[in-house]
Amino acid sequence: MGQQHIGHRIRETRKTRRMTVQQLATAVNVSVSSVEKWERGDRTPPPGMVVHLARALHVGPDHLHGQPYWNGAETADQVQAVIPDLRRVLLTYDNPDDLMVPARPLRVLATEMDQVARLRQDGQYVPMGTLLPGLLAELTHVALTARGEEQLRAYWWLARGYRATNSLAHKLGYHDLSLTAIERVRWAAGRSGDNLMMVTAAYLRAGAMIRVGSFGSARRVLTGLVDEVERLAPEGAMSDEQIAVQGAALLKLAILEARDGNADACTSRLREASAAAGMLGRDTEHYEMSFGPANVRIHEVAALIDTGDNEQALARLREWGEDMDRPEWTPPGHLAGERSSHHFIDVAAARLAVGDRAGAHRDLLAARKLAPNHARFHPTTRTTAAALVRQERHADDSLAGLARWAGV
Repeated sequence: MGQQHIGHRIRETRKTRRMTVQQLATAVNVSVSSVEKWERGDRTPPPGMVVHLARALHVGPDHLHGQPYWNGAETADQVQAVIPDLRRVLLTYDNPDDLMVPARPLRVLATEMDQVARLRQDGQYVPMGTLLPGLLAELTHVALTARGEEQLRAYWWLARGYRATNSLAHKLGYHDLSLTAIERVRWAAGRSGDNLMMVTAAYLRAGAMIRVGSFGSARRVLTGLVDEVERLAPEGAMSDEQIAVQGAALLKLAILEARDGNADACTSRLREASAAAGMLGRDTEHYEMSFGPANVRIHEVAALIDTGDNEQALARLREWGEDMDRPEWTPPGHLAGERSSHHFIDVAAARLAVGDRAGAHRDLLAARKLAPNHARFHPTTRTTAAALVRQERHADDSLAGLARWAGV
């Protein structure tokens, strides 16, 4: 296990690049002791810092995370078995292979794609993955052969299928496939006749830019999307769908600014998003964008953790909890499983950073309960679980079992 943590890969890559610890620390603007702790595995770099480390080392963040994962748990799930079929379907998007039997009616395919979307939002990648290749193939044939309104709708559902493919590929660490899927979302959205679907496609592309550290490009895209949604609204009266899509773009901008070290800009975007969430008054899932008051809070905490301000992030959770006569605020039960699971994974890493190993363990278990597939394939789950096992000389069965389940 000691050879698998992210710190080991940082150290080995640094040595390959012939950089000293001092040089790497200077490149990412942190102390030498921070880099040394990360390389030993005593601490885990926050998500935003992983991007900066990867850029300084001239590799992708996936390289430092060790993705895609091929060991223990993933081999047992066989979820990677669908990857070759998805590559084939994405490659032949405009000239698909012949179907063995005729495609089912669009209404049937739409119902199944709705199921896939729900599985995606709940982080159930394994059952989702088995449905995707065949469903995408059928929708492609319908979209290419239909006419009129039915063709527009077929492309709209196809865009959602490509979005699910992007999510699956990204979570499993197949980032080249993820980028291809995003381009297919853009292709299908552009033929759907739905402006908000086209905004959604650009939003996904901006998210990929943030993951590789292209902050300036992502900022321009997302800022343009915020303005575009405003322009689409008749006389400034935005629909709930438009508010949700614009709000999601604002939250993405907030995370971007946090990772780019712009605290004031991050706060400003969170304030705008909070105002938009107040207009909705509830959490929504329009265009598969989780947006509303709870999701704004999740992003506020995530932004603090991304910048390494773990104590403030945990203090914020306690403050919100006091307003509800609870020890700490947690996401409401109606949120999508993937969204809530992601929150607990982030908070687990923050607790570990401040020395609360029991709390970190507890949050990883909560993330696992909410969305097992999502938690299992998330790189922060692995790094946090691995660090917990290393720091606990006599790890109990629960912690050891969690680490094994996560593939550590």
